Amino acid sequence: MLVLAYRDLVCLRYTTKELSNKTLPDFERLFNTHPAPGAYLCWCMHNHQSGHLPESKKLQSRVKRAARNRGEKRELVEAGCSHGILVYARHEPVGWCQYGPIEELPRIDNNPIYRKVAPEDGARRLWRITCFVVDRRYRRRGVASAALKAALQAIRTKGGGLVEAYPILHWGAYAEYRGTASMFRSEGFKIVAPLGKSNVLMRRTV
Repeated sequence: MLVLAYRDLVCLRYTTKELSNKTLPDFERLFNTHPAPGAYLCWCMHNHQSGHLPESKKLQSRVKRAARNRGEKRELVEAGCSHGILVYARHEPVGWCQYGPIEELPRIDNNPIYRKVAPEDGARRLWRITCFVVDRRYRRRGVASAALKAALQAIRTKGGGLVEAYPILHWGAYAEYRGTASMFRSEGFKIVAPLGKSNVLMRRTV
């Protein structure tokens, strides 16, 4: 296993690539390392789903659920219906950020708190940044920030619009995979409303 000294981590320069058929093997390589609790089981499919799974899928074993999610993720990527940013250090994938338009990531629409502050239909194109995954060796080394910057640039390139995210207020809170409010604030996001005890809804326009 590669062990990096602190001075090596400080000197690292990250590069980013968008998720595509070409980079899908890198995405799978990252998730195969079990980089975060639940990542290998989910394959970043949670927010693609509305939340209403048939009982046959709910009752599947963890192994079958992971295989199903991995297969469904591949299908979405091949169809051009899954977006994200991969972060690389020394040509190895070490981080991931999922973003996409509202049509691709509908999960939050079922949240009753969110529904009270949801933007009006058709007001402007709505994008969502839902998840971050970072290799354990690279946590708190700016990987998520690099991914967020690249995601915002990708959204801007695709025409821009209103961008929202659902980060935690502080480390140690539930759902760390959503990123921190301070990271989003540094990129111009503002808090719109709380989404519970630990998470907030943040938005900005790009």
